[in-house]
Amino acid sequence: MIMDAVGALRIVSPPREELPSDGFGFDPEFTERVKNVALWFYRKYWRVETDGVNNVPARGRALLVANHAGIIPYDGAMIRTAILAEHPHPRHARMLVVDWAFAMPFTNMLLVKTGNVLAHPDNATALLERDELVGVFPEGVKGASKPYRDRYRIRRLGRGGFVQVALRTGAPIIPVAVVGSEEIHPVIADLQPLARLLRLPAMPITPTFPWLGLAGLIPLPSKWLMAFGEPIDVARYGPDAAGDARLVLELSEQVREWIQATVHKLLSRRQTIFF
Repeated sequence: MIMDAVGALRIVSPPREELPSDGFGFDPEFTERVKNVALWFYRKYWRVETDGVNNVPARGRALLVANHAGIIPYDGAMIRTAILAEHPHPRHARMLVVDWAFAMPFTNMLLVKTGNVLAHPDNATALLERDELVGVFPEGVKGASKPYRDRYRIRRLGRGGFVQVALRTGAPIIPVAVVGSEEIHPVIADLQPLARLLRLPAMPITPTFPWLGLAGLIPLPSKWLMAFGEPIDVARYGPDAAGDARLVLELSEQVREWIQATVHKLLSRRQTIFF
């Protein structure tokens, strides 16, 4: 099963009808029509405060690397929305999303048409080589489904696959710290036997799900804060550096440490999880 983290190489895509203009099914006109829904969640429901969005380049390739939580990838949607709402030169970020999120027909359509792409290094590479802005969550499903007691403890960022993609494409890495997503669906348990039976990567139990049925899937209105770090230039190392295991590990840890330190700073600004 393909996960969030960037790993081995081969062309993959979710089941869909590809649009020749993009190759991944991105529909900018449809995305513009649904943008106001994302803006409502950004400004009214989660009341997101964002720092450092100007660190995102106005044009050209770049790789956003963020911590991950919340089971459903609302964090990816809010990162994209922050760039559209706050950046002086708004642009679309193409978020890499785990394969099982494309399983439902409506979810598949919504994710694809709004520009999200199945998480895989070939897809990331193809987009970066087009000078797109790409977002990844190297903590993967394990990060998104970690227990509430372990919230905001940033796990190892995969095996450094995102660093290898950045090195091969010369794309700067922009670390992103997100606070608020851990509380929208607080995970109190993960029923792995049931997850395996249903062929899912996780089966999280929260205070509201499955007890309240579908209503338990409604995210809680936590207070969100986000920060975009300064770009980490990797182009100077050259594409062959992707095979340097030590460098890949060092850069991966540099990104993880920045995200962890920044998450702690953002947490200190909140009075409670809702304010």
